Amino acid sequence: MKASQFLISTLKEAPADAEVASHRLMTRAGMIKKLGAGIYTYMPMGLRVIRKVEAIVREEMDRAGAVECTMPVVQPAELWQETGRFAKMGPELLRIKDRHDRDFVIQPTSEEVVTDIARQELRSYKQLPKNLYQIQTKFRDERRPRFGLMRGREFIMKDAYSFDRDVVSAKASYQVMAQAYRRIFDRFGLRYRAVAADSGAIGGDLSEEFQVIAATGEDAIVYCPQSDYAANLEKAEALAPAGPRPAASQALAQTPTPGKSTCADVAQLLGVPLTTTVKSLVLATDTLDDAGNVVKSQVWLLLVRGDHDMNEIKVGKLPGLDVGFRFATVPEILEHFGTKPGYLGPLNLKKPVKLVADREVAVMADWICGANVEDFHMTGVNWGRDLPEPDLVADIRNVVEGDLSPDGKGSLAIERGIEVGHVFYLGVKYSKAMNATFLDENGKPQFMEMGCYGIGITRLPAAAIEQNHDERGIIWPDAIAPFTVVVCPIGMDRSEGVKAAATQLHDDLAALGVDVLLDDRGERPGAMFADWELIGVPHRVVISDRGLKEGQVEYQHRRDTAATQVPAAGILDHLRSRIQL
Repeated sequence: MKASQFLISTLKEAPADAEVASHRLMTRAGMIKKLGAGIYTYMPMGLRVIRKVEAIVREEMDRAGAVECTMPVVQPAELWQETGRFAKMGPELLRIKDRHDRDFVIQPTSEEVVTDIARQELRSYKQLPKNLYQIQTKFRDERRPRFGLMRGREFIMKDAYSFDRDVVSAKASYQVMAQAYRRIFDRFGLRYRAVAADSGAIGGDLSEEFQVIAATGEDAIVYCPQSDYAANLEKAEALAPAGPRPAASQALAQTPTPGKSTCADVAQLLGVPLTTTVKSLVLATDTLDDAGNVVKSQVWLLLVRGDHDMNEIKVGKLPGLDVGFRFATVPEILEHFGTKPGYLGPLNLKKPVKLVADREVAVMADWICGANVEDFHMTGVNWGRDLPEPDLVADIRNVVEGDLSPDGKGSLAIERGIEVGHVFYLGVKYSKAMNATFLDENGKPQFMEMGCYGIGITRLPAAAIEQNHDERGIIWPDAIAPFTVVVCPIGMDRSEGVKAAATQLHDDLAALGVDVLLDDRGERPGAMFADWELIGVPHRVVISDRGLKEGQVEYQHRRDTAATQVPAAGILDHLRSRIQL
C-alpha cells in the first residue's frame, strides 16, 4: 500500500469534547470522525484496526467451535415482549415504530432473536451443543455518550450464544468460551485481567469480565497479588472481621455536632478515627397493585462504617431488597427518623424500619452515628445494650485496598480497568421465557441451557490506546496496528536509489504477508515522522541517500527513544526478527 493511495487525515489539535487519550488520539490520527453524539464514522485508518480485531476474534471463535451468523439490527418488539425486556429495559433500548405502527427495537444485544432461532431449529438433544455468534452493529441510547468509542451509542460487538442440554454441558461450553477469550486477549498483546463479575441485567449466575488495565478505566478491579483471585468491585466479597465483638467501654451519649453532617466532619470535630463512625443510608421498597400503583412502602436503614461505601449490587441481592429498591424520599425520612439526612441513625426512631448492618458494623463497639436530632450525634453506641441486634447482617460494602482476600491468600489491591469482554452462563432465563425446548433421549421436552459471550470490537482499540500511548501519539501492538511497518523514504522524488530501495523493501515485506505502507507523499521528514508516531505504526524504516551511500538504513520501534542503524542488506531479516508475526 502506498500512502498516496490511502486516506491519511491527521490533525494537530483534538476536538474540545475529547476527554480521554483514546478519543483525542483516534480523532487526531484520522481513525474516527464524529457524526453525532456517540456516533462515529470509522475512517480507513481506524477501520483497518477494527478489521484486525474482528479477524482475531473470528479465528478464535471458529477454533472454539462457534458458528457465525448475522442477526438483524432492527428487531420486532414481540420477541422482546416475550421476555419482558421491552418494558423492563430503560431508555437505553431504542424503540421505534414502522409505517404500520408496529413496534421494533434497535438491537443492543440479541438474546431474544437467537433464542427464537434455537426454538425453531434445535429440536433434539442430538443437535446440541450449538454456539452461534455474530459480529454486528449494536445501538444503546446512552444518556451521556462520551470518551469516543469507549462509550458511544452505536458500536460493533461480537456476541455469541451457546445452547446445551443440561447444566453440566452448559458450564463446559462456558469454559470453552472463557478459554477462547483468554487466547483472543493474549493475541491482542494487551495487559488484561479476567475477573469474576456480577451478571447484571443480562441474568445468570456465572460470569467473568475481561478488563484491559488502564489508569483511565471506568471500572475498579480487585485482585490479590499473592494469588489468582480477581473480581470487579461489585462482585468482590468483603470478609467478616475475625474475632468476637469487643465489649462496650463507653457510655451512650448525645453529643453536639453543630453543622457537621458527614462522618468525616464528625470524626474531625470529635478527634476520633473515621473508622469509629457509622454511615446511615435509607432505602425503600414498594409493593405495587395490578395497575402498578404503590400500595405499601417499606423503609430500610443500612449501616456501613464511615470510611466505607455501600455496594448497590450486593444490596440488591438481599432478601426483601432483591425485588428492587430506591433511595427513600425526604418526607419518608422525616416520617421515620424525625430529622433531615446528615443526622440519621438507628436510635430514637419515630417509626420502625428494617435494619441491615454491614459485617464490619455488626462487630463494632462504642461507635458513633446520627442521633436523629439535627446537630447531634450519638457516641458510645453498642449493640445489645443500646439497640437490638440488626434484622440482617450482610456484606453490603465495597472492598478497599488492604482488605483480606476472600481466598485467604493475602490482601487485596485495586487497579483500574476497561471492560472489553464478558462471558455469562444464563441458564434457562431466556429459553424458559420463550419456550425454547428440545426433546431429550426419552422424548420429553426440556428447556435449553444457555450462555452468552460478548466482546466490544470497537471499544477494544480505544482500550488498547488508553494502555499504549505517549506524548507523541498511539503505540499499537503489532497484532492490531493499522499497518505493521511504515517505510519512510527521504527525498524519494529526487533520488532513484532511495525510490528503488524503498519500493523493494515494501514489495519484499508485502510478499511476506506483512502489512506495510510506503509513504510516498513527499512530506518533509519531521512532518512525516510526526504523522506515523501519532498514528502509532509499530515499526518504522527510514531510507535516505546518505544512509544508502554508507550501506545503512534507520530502524525505530515506536517505543524506542532513538533510531538504530541497520545494514541496508539486512533490514528485511532485522524486521522479520522484530515483527510479531
